[in-house]
Amino acid sequence: MTKIRINCFKCKYFFITWEKAKPRGCGYFGFKSKMLPSSVVLKSSGNPCKAFTRKENEN
Repeated sequence: MTKIRINCFKCKYFFITWEKAKPRGCGYFGFKSKMLPSSVVLKSSGNPCKAFTRKENEN
């Protein structure tokens, strides 16, 4: 089984919050977390994030 690493910082749904306890968020799934959203999705579903969409200005 190959581990797929999703870089949330390059995803258009990723955002930074002002909340100290939950500094990272996912606009697609609508949650905030201390961990990267892709890690939360993997941990809770057992599958890599399928919502990843590369930002238009990212290579």
